[in-house]
Amino acid sequence: MNIVCDKTLLSAAIDGVSKAVTMRSSIPVLEGILLKAEGFQLTLTGYDLEMGIVTTIEANIKEPGEIVLNAKLLSSMISRMPAGQISIVAADNGKTTIQSGVAQFEIQSMAATDFPELPNTGAEETLTIKTGVLRDMIDRTLYAVSQDEKKPAHTGELFERNGEGLLTVVAVDGYRLALRRETTQLNVSETACQFVIPAPALNEVSKICGDTDETVEIVQGSRHIMFRLESEKITLITRRLEGDFLNYNQAIPTNNPIAISVDRKKLISCIERCSLIITEQQKSPLRCTFGDGVLDIRTATAIGTAQDQCPMVGNGNGLEIGFNNKYILDALKAANAETLRISLNTPISPCIIQPEEGDNQDQFLYMVLPVRLKAGQ
Repeated sequence: MNIVCDKTLLSAAIDGVSKAVTMRSSIPVLEGILLKAEGFQLTLTGYDLEMGIVTTIEANIKEPGEIVLNAKLLSSMISRMPAGQISIVAADNGKTTIQSGVAQFEIQSMAATDFPELPNTGAEETLTIKTGVLRDMIDRTLYAVSQDEKKPAHTGELFERNGEGLLTVVAVDGYRLALRRETTQLNVSETACQFVIPAPALNEVSKICGDTDETVEIVQGSRHIMFRLESEKITLITRRLEGDFLNYNQAIPTNNPIAISVDRKKLISCIERCSLIITEQQKSPLRCTFGDGVLDIRTATAIGTAQDQCPMVGNGNGLEIGFNNKYILDALKAANAETLRISLNTPISPCIIQPEEGDNQDQFLYMVLPVRLKAGQ
């Protein structure tokens, strides 16, 4: 293999695919990046047997071929090379020379034949959505993904599309639920589909999706899911999570006789002030009392006490309910609306956070379970 390519393009491609490379493995080739040169392009692949990322850049291919180079070493070398064109020449004996100007490295490559093949998704369904919309859906729900490996399906997010192209993304961890809805472009068919994608893969999808009107294809296979961004020439493949995901429609209560409206930023400020005396060592729930036109928030720890009030529209009839400060803050910060409707029932019933009535009323829904208050808290 003998190629010449731009340093900036190569460095960005290496950084991108390195997210799918295992840094420490008993199989050395899994710590590497597969470089394949053919035609007028250089294709880079990282794959840790769970997630694979493939990207393509333009290059002057003097001699086609493919090799595997250690990802960490390659990244360090390229980043420290002078700006300009970089030459990569691989000899038959495995010695690979990387050069830019007078700077030169010679390292040992690994055989491309030892690099595992990426799975074939065997496409069943394809949906298309704008990259900026997909990133927003992920970023506003990923906080609620479970860390409990005992429920594998909840360590990812449920993607559910109905026959009319409405895509619903749901995350749940047993204490809270985050839901976002958007309309997608229908491609292959109008049949409904659903699948669960691991959180680490979605985190990388969010990073490679720009806030643009470009589109990303989500291709559903029987065991894997592929995200394809033609504009960026990037493909990410990840396994689907198995197991039963929570029936979120049944979990969300519909009988909520108390509904109040509140300014999102004002409520966040009040909770953040009261949270100043709550630490990892000194934990205490927020005691929230929903009165007539005002929400009273109090908490107490060994550090001291804190109290604040937030104006609201509506009457909570004095309902007193406890919340984990972090859980309620996460939901409020993820909400994409200035005015929120908070629906309540009893001190032990979930709290529902939605946009106030408007065009985006069904765009998101966040649910937070309360904390049982003890006397003196």
